Amino acid sequence: MLSYPIQLQKDDHGVLATSPDFPELTTFGDDRHEALNRSVSALGEAITARMHGNQNVPVPSDGDERVVLPTLMAVKVILYQGMRDQNIGKSELARRLGWHLPQVDRVLDVEHHSRLDRMDLALGAIGKRLIVMTEKITG
Repeated sequence: MLSYPIQLQKDDHGVLATSPDFPELTTFGDDRHEALNRSVSALGEAITARMHGNQNVPVPSDGDERVVLPTLMAVKVILYQGMRDQNIGKSELARRLGWHLPQVDRVLDVEHHSRLDRMDLALGAIGKRLIVMTEKITG
């Protein structure tokens, strides 16, 4: 799915985490592991702010240290950015799906636990489909 680079920097109080893709993201942890875990929540907040501000969500850049967005959040980002790329607003998506606007708001809300069948429908309405695969975790 989507994984964003995170830059870690040790200081006197723990580990500072920032992201080159989201300059507004700053979080910390007592150690590397905690800083990376907190980065997932911080990314969610940064993405939510971008979506509420009608701004693009950047494509992940390169970087050695990365955090992976939760699957449902990644799908919502793909839907949102697909809509922006095609100049499709919420009203148009609602019309295409025969939904009310609050239903569209929920499929775009990264905090809402949308059902995958709803996400499939929304993606289909913008000409995309979700393909699921797995890979073995190494390390």
